[in-house]
Amino acid sequence: MRQLFFEERREPRWVRLAEILDGLDSGAKVDTSDFPSLYRQLCQDLALARDRQFGGHLIDRLNALALRGHQWLYQARVRSSPRALQFLARDFPRAVREEWRIFSFMLFLFAGSAVSLAALLQANPDLVHSFVGQEQLRELEGMYDPSGGRVGVPRGYDDDVMMFGYYILNNVGIAFRTFASGLLFGVGSLFFVAFNGAFLGLVGGHLTNLGYGSTFYPFVIGHSSFELTAIVLSGVAGMKLGMALLSPGPRSRTQALRHALPRGMQILYGAAVMLLLAAGVEAFWSSGALFPAEAKFAVGALLWIGLAAYLLGAGRSDAT
Repeated sequence: MRQLFFEERREPRWVRLAEILDGLDSGAKVDTSDFPSLYRQLCQDLALARDRQFGGHLIDRLNALALRGHQWLYQARVRSSPRALQFLARDFPRAVREEWRIFSFMLFLFAGSAVSLAALLQANPDLVHSFVGQEQLRELEGMYDPSGGRVGVPRGYDDDVMMFGYYILNNVGIAFRTFASGLLFGVGSLFFVAFNGAFLGLVGGHLTNLGYGSTFYPFVIGHSSFELTAIVLSGVAGMKLGMALLSPGPRSRTQALRHALPRGMQILYGAAVMLLLAAGVEAFWSSGALFPAEAKFAVGALLWIGLAAYLLGAGRSDAT
């Protein structure tokens, strides 16, 4: 794609995002409903422009715009919130434990899909082409190629911040789809949990077959505990809605849905916090080039153990 064509197609949304930021900077009332989507698209445009080595002037412009967007999205003042701390320290892990049956089932579905597809890929490596598009596959291969990929290559703080925003928006989109599709009598949540597990198994198996495991696994191990568990929990939250519609009991379906919604949202909020942590680890640690693979595996293992201990034990001491 030529740079001129690239700019012509995307210029309107860059201008729109700049207008929103100018309005926010000046304190004027502006419609920010499309701000998140514009920012996510900008991050994708910036990554593509760098990958294709477009002119420095364009990259500097997009980078400056991305930094301005990041400041408005994530510069909220850090305040001590006893209610939020109580939610994370007690209410959320308790809610997960109380839904252990659904959680166990969704975890089995996710892990089973991943392992099954990875195993099938060992017997039939061409199977990946039936599920993953050629362009996406080339992008993944180019990213994790040990001889010249982008993972593990030193990058600047501005790049890390830009990717942090991109990871948040991408992960939250996956989690929300998994949760909201539970309204389809739970079928949507089941589908997205199984699909994400299968996709992980396909990608991991394919990259392993190519000999790219030395870059892929050190990259994903760090943030995988938060990200993968959050996807499963989003499925749990969605299934609470689906089960209320499938089996409302003495209530009407509308009443049952209203009754189940607070618990579903409670689990979804906790999953959102985990996705925020996953994005931070992925942007600032997983892709870093300063630490060897052994250190990343060690940190990843500690995070998995710590997360399991938190979900299993937090909030028990003052249980009523």
